[in-house]
Amino acid sequence: MKPKMTVKITADILMTALMLFLMGYHLWGDTAHEWAGAGVFVLFILHHILNFGWYKNLFRKKYGPVRILQTAVDISVFAAMLGLMISGVILSRKVFAFLPIKGGMAFARTLHIAATHWGFVLMSLHLGLHWGMFVGLAKKAAGLNKPSRVRGTVCFLIAAAIAAYGIYVFISRDFPDYMTLKTKFVFLDYEESKIRFYLDYAALMGAFVFIGHYAVRLLGLSGRKSS
Repeated sequence: MKPKMTVKITADILMTALMLFLMGYHLWGDTAHEWAGAGVFVLFILHHILNFGWYKNLFRKKYGPVRILQTAVDISVFAAMLGLMISGVILSRKVFAFLPIKGGMAFARTLHIAATHWGFVLMSLHLGLHWGMFVGLAKKAAGLNKPSRVRGTVCFLIAAAIAAYGIYVFISRDFPDYMTLKTKFVFLDYEESKIRFYLDYAALMGAFVFIGHYAVRLLGLSGRKSS
């Protein structure tokens, strides 16, 4: 693997892990949350620097169904992350306390709630849209070059089960209400088990990875049939 690709994958893995960590704000406290958020901010900038070619090719080449979906999700992720960064800086009482920011706290809290939940879902979906690349790298590293129907079926059933539970988590943890701002105050269970919390959110992430991955496969098949 080329060094640039290694850096890209490492940065993306770290950013994904930190986003997962950040969802458990109530489990770690303000300081850890703010520093992890600052880390995501740095990694997000690095991600865009490393993928600058995406901008250069934005208006080049033909837009098929898959590329339209990927571009729409990429732009949405950028918007959500921008909202997270702006609201995070305004709300900061540790990392960005030196900035002369006054007021705007109510707006920032509302924006942070919406951007956090949209950002988590969209980032998971974005990961799913490129999941085929990670699967390919994992197969290559494991030496699984020959296709296997049994292995493929088992992996699909496991992924589908995780996705089904993830959708349950999505609903039971009120994501739709937070994403639409129907609820402007997040319920935080400070007594919740960290293991249970992160298993739930990992499954939720898995659900949207699953949706993104199979959306690309279905759109790719439909695109080939129509061409």
